[in-house]
Amino acid sequence: MDNKKLLVFSDSHGNSRALKAVFNWAKDHIPPNDTIYMTAFLGDGISDLQYAADAVGFYTDWKLVIGNNDYGISMPESLAFDFAEHYFFMCHGHRYNLYSGYNTLIAAAKNAGAEAALYGHSHIPYYKIVNGITLINPGSVGRPRSRIGASFAVVECTPNKPLNVKFFEIGIQGKIKEVKI
Repeated sequence: MDNKKLLVFSDSHGNSRALKAVFNWAKDHIPPNDTIYMTAFLGDGISDLQYAADAVGFYTDWKLVIGNNDYGISMPESLAFDFAEHYFFMCHGHRYNLYSGYNTLIAAAKNAGAEAALYGHSHIPYYKIVNGITLINPGSVGRPRSRIGASFAVVECTPNKPLNVKFFEIGIQGKIKEVKI
């Protein structure tokens, strides 16, 4: 079975230094070096991506949605996609009443036929299975609000197996390490 990895991050808010650190790290994890096959950005800083990706030579397949701070950009606010025989729903999260719970987000993911919901907006990493939907928030690469600091996630996808989610912290001078949330 083929194990593939999905790089997930959100909320860069103009922090191109953090984006470059993530992209430099990810370059070492793209085939043939490793197995990152796709990147999902969950909004709030979408205009930062092209500059940072070009600056470090990071090129991958992208899934993109806009957030509540992405002005004047015509892109979807949510998206559903298939990756490595797993089906994902992604959004920024600001339209899903996250601060009142996850019912609206879970309903949207179920309506899309997804098994997992990727979302940002809160700037706090989160991973939990609720009512059959795997909820994944990578935190924020640009303006963290959690004890671990700036963060992103990698979702390991193997057909017919549960998703395996790992979180990474962007530390001092762009050093990246895996962390538990």
